[in-house]
Amino acid sequence: VQLVESGGGLVQPGGSLRLSCTASGFTFSTYLMYWVRQAPGKGLEWVSTCTPTGGTTYYTDSVKGRFTISRDNAKNTLYLEMNSLKPDDTALYYCTAGDYSRMDYWGKGTLVTVSS
Repeated sequence: VQLVESGGGLVQPGGSLRLSCTASGFTFSTYLMYWVRQAPGKGLEWVSTCTPTGGTTYYTDSVKGRFTISRDNAKNTLYLEMNSLKPDDTALYYCTAGDYSRMDYWGKGTLVTVSS
């Protein structure tokens, strides 16, 4: 099983980034997919969830209206479109796969830094 995140980087406040997560080794289309982040010196924070078909999505309040989660099951890929980025969004962003009670698989993360 492998989850590989990409797309992180340094961006100015108000800017945008698109994160990708490519999955392999499991049946991607049957799993709930999550984005979870960890800011420097802080704990893990759930960001967003996407159901297996992509038909339903959930977001933590601090990113609602700015972030969009989506998936392409034909490409085994999960995305996170991030707009209007703020310094508080600076974190290591992880892609995870699981069900409603647990996250079974984790990637190694991609770093997003929002700074002027």
